[in-house]
Amino acid sequence: MSHKYSTLFSWINVTLDYFIINGTLYLSFIISERSFAWGEVYDYKLTLLLLNFCWFYCSHVFNIYSQILKREAVPIMRANVGALCLFMILAILIKFILPQLYIPPTPFIYYFILLPILILSLRFAFLLLRKYRRKSWLGSNNIAIVGASLAGKDLYNYITINNQLDYNVVGIFDDNPSNVPPHINYLGKIDDCISYAESNGISEIYCALPYNQSNKIESLMQEADAHMILFRLVPDLKGTIHHNFLVELFGYVPILKLRQEPLESKANEILKRGFDIFFSLLVIVLILSWLIPLMALIIKLESKGPVFFKQQRSGKRNKVFYCLKFRSMKVNLDCDTLQTCKGDQRITRVGKFIRKTSIDELPQFINVFMGDMSVVGPRPHMLKHTQDYSKVIDNYMVRHFLTPGITGWAQVNGYRGETKETIAMLNRVQADLWYLEHWSILLDLKIIFLTIWQGFRYNDKAY
Repeated sequence: MSHKYSTLFSWINVTLDYFIINGTLYLSFIISERSFAWGEVYDYKLTLLLLNFCWFYCSHVFNIYSQILKREAVPIMRANVGALCLFMILAILIKFILPQLYIPPTPFIYYFILLPILILSLRFAFLLLRKYRRKSWLGSNNIAIVGASLAGKDLYNYITINNQLDYNVVGIFDDNPSNVPPHINYLGKIDDCISYAESNGISEIYCALPYNQSNKIESLMQEADAHMILFRLVPDLKGTIHHNFLVELFGYVPILKLRQEPLESKANEILKRGFDIFFSLLVIVLILSWLIPLMALIIKLESKGPVFFKQQRSGKRNKVFYCLKFRSMKVNLDCDTLQTCKGDQRITRVGKFIRKTSIDELPQFINVFMGDMSVVGPRPHMLKHTQDYSKVIDNYMVRHFLTPGITGWAQVNGYRGETKETIAMLNRVQADLWYLEHWSILLDLKIIFLTIWQGFRYNDKAY
């Protein structure tokens, strides 16, 4: 349901954005230096080039230019805020990664203040204009659906609910009126659809007939072409396969995907890994550098045994790795098979405190730096848990498509700690699958913030 004006307005927004990105830098130098020539800004051409590449990447990560006429205003503004936040993070990282690249601080302070204001003001002005002009840009297309299959009824409900599409579904054609629900307008027999469309100003017909009626579909296609009515095919897969799919085209061949996986993109994978390295390095240098010697002394004074507890756990693609923790228990033989429970006698006095405050998990930032773990992701489970739960929970192994994390979407939603019942693990797995399908760098930042926030609150599942 693309529209002829969508590409035009996308390119208008792209052009204006890049004009603002480059022009704002010049304006920032003028404000800070009072007298400035463009030739001097040209001396910072590498910086300017890198900033343009950063915006190109950020705008594509958040898809800020896609469906710019049809998407609701709030998701568009949210995507632009996300792109600007990521852009500023990357711009700051450039300074750390390339210290030899001289960047005067004052102009760039002005730049980071002015750029979000100008970009968001432009987008808000466009959305305000779109509000009053969208009908003339999009037009109000009357369409009809042929076939009261599950796909046909789902399409009707979707278009009816999403008013921003500016499509008016006049009803459904089907040979059996009883197939059409009462809330949907029944238009008549399938063979009458073309003549009805021609006499009632219907511009498009969406055919949701099953594939076993291919002869009728072919006939309707030819008749629609003869009367210059656009004809669309709606594949009905739900009748045979009870799953939601995403469609990806290989040339003209449609490929059905079980789920959206943002981290399949190499760019997203590199972004997440870069963030992991940066964040884990900060924790290692600023916290673990002094905390490890201190904890080593405290742990050794209370009980015999190593400072670190190393346990084999299931990693990405189910690859086994050693997960690090500060030792919080007495040395025992059941550590790899018996899960911690409330009132566990194996936990030391120091262990109770560091487990309650999650200090015992901090050495896992070393795992993150080494690449075995991520800051955010599904929690890695013991090998025995992986073996046991993979047999009783559907899609359990799907969570291993991701690098395991120190914290995750499941943990900030309350699914942490002991899993006595299968339902507790099922809830955790479902949360992990949701994270896999909805990953973004902003979601990772949100999870990190919620983890820190919840760390200051009492949690009866942490023991």
